[in-house]
Amino acid sequence: MINTVKAVCISVMIAVGGGSAFSQQSSDSRPVVGVAEFSCQENSPYTGLVTEKVVEMLTNTRRFRVVDRTSIDKVRSELELQKSEAFLDSKNLVQQDIAVAAEKMITGHIVKIPVYRMKNPDGSVRGFKASVGFEMKVVDVATGLSSEATSFQGKASQECMSAEAAVNMAMQSIQNEIAEWFRSNFPVTCTLTRIIDGKTILVNAGSEQGIKPGNVLKIEAIEMLDGQPYHKLLGEVKVKTVAGPNFSECDVPKKVMENVRSYFDNAIKINCELKQPKK
Repeated sequence: MINTVKAVCISVMIAVGGGSAFSQQSSDSRPVVGVAEFSCQENSPYTGLVTEKVVEMLTNTRRFRVVDRTSIDKVRSELELQKSEAFLDSKNLVQQDIAVAAEKMITGHIVKIPVYRMKNPDGSVRGFKASVGFEMKVVDVATGLSSEATSFQGKASQECMSAEAAVNMAMQSIQNEIAEWFRSNFPVTCTLTRIIDGKTILVNAGSEQGIKPGNVLKIEAIEMLDGQPYHKLLGEVKVKTVAGPNFSECDVPKKVMENVRSYFDNAIKINCELKQPKK
């Protein structure tokens, strides 16, 4: 069993547009996520490679900014860390990444990670093959509640020059499955930045977050009532134009716009979430 935990915190930062008569102060609404080094059923020296590959896949989505944090005892230590003074200075959190409070933790357990030496007739090692099987789940840091574990089984790698390369190839075989798991558990969210006209709004998510023309966003107002967030679904909007890496223009039905403008003009936060296509 691994005694030390390497946690990688991922904060999703979206550039916010300038103010205007029809602008609303935006903030990033997506969660900050920690990735703990996976535990392993076997005493394998390649456990860290699996964790690193998962982090690499996250980074390659270009939807996350990765901040390295070591020696954190998963969820309980994350709660203790967030009590520290480092989290009280929001300027440090945004500008210097001294401490980023994780709302969710991804934990994993490797069920098997066999690495085989491929030998020549004379007994010398000519290469390596590997496969990997593991489970991942998402833990809510505040409540300790977790999602059901999802299993991933990589295909056996081709023969590689090193054991590390073989493990990486086995992980690569399930890259699409892992990417889909991340999309399901951490959908793209953003905020309404500006009302452009009577039928168009600007949101702070674009090509960097994987937004494409034709995507549908669910839009809701979040109002604080008795100190608790009250979510009010306003409807759906469709992406008309991706206006660069961090912004998109969306078409809004007339009835939805009436509700949007009412909340927007009263400085109530309006969130948008990418609607997952039906499978």
